[in-house]
Amino acid sequence: MLALDRLVRASVVRGSAPSFACDGAYVESSSGLKFCDVVVGEGASPGANTQIEAHYTGRLENGSVFDSSYERGSPLKFKASQVIKGWGIGILGDGESVPAMKAGGRRKLVIPADLGYGARGAGGVIPGGATLYFDVELVRVL
Repeated sequence: MLALDRLVRASVVRGSAPSFACDGAYVESSSGLKFCDVVVGEGASPGANTQIEAHYTGRLENGSVFDSSYERGSPLKFKASQVIKGWGIGILGDGESVPAMKAGGRRKLVIPADLGYGARGAGGVIPGGATLYFDVELVRVL
């Protein structure tokens, strides 16, 4: 599987994303966030105030993509503490059942509305009360 992951990663071009097939079961945290590690990275884990680069694809429950850094052709740079709560938990960990991601890791996240955009939704694209589905690749910790 590791060789296949390298092949998939090497074939990433603008407009396409690597496979995020989850071979194991999802783990649900006490917060309601669910995650599945597709690839556990071998690099550094970020801290709350650390700048990181991550690729991602966000989907709604019906499978429609509402945002993707892969489609833009470059990862997003940000601090994991400055995004929706579900991303913060999913990347930084929760000190309990969700371990922090490591650079090079890929993780699937299922984020309930209260850890996402809540009842208000976002930008006319994400409806209120929406569960969000993310494929996240932690490219590097800066």
